[in-house]
Amino acid sequence: MIVKVILIGLLIFMVVNLFMAMRVMMKNDPDGQPMSKYIGRRVLTSVCIVLIILLAVALDLIHLNPRPY
Repeated sequence: MIVKVILIGLLIFMVVNLFMAMRVMMKNDPDGQPMSKYIGRRVLTSVCIVLIILLAVALDLIHLNPRPY
């Protein structure tokens, strides 16, 4: 259960960074924060999510849906 809560939190963090990058893009301030900062956080969060899912499946903390035959 804790793994699912962590994954949902990371997904929310990823979406927040996406909208923060959009805000920087729309503002177009050359002296402000670079958009790549937020996009980089989003990519790093995506990598963490994939690694947590793979680790949780390997440790049998979460179960995948069975494949239909």
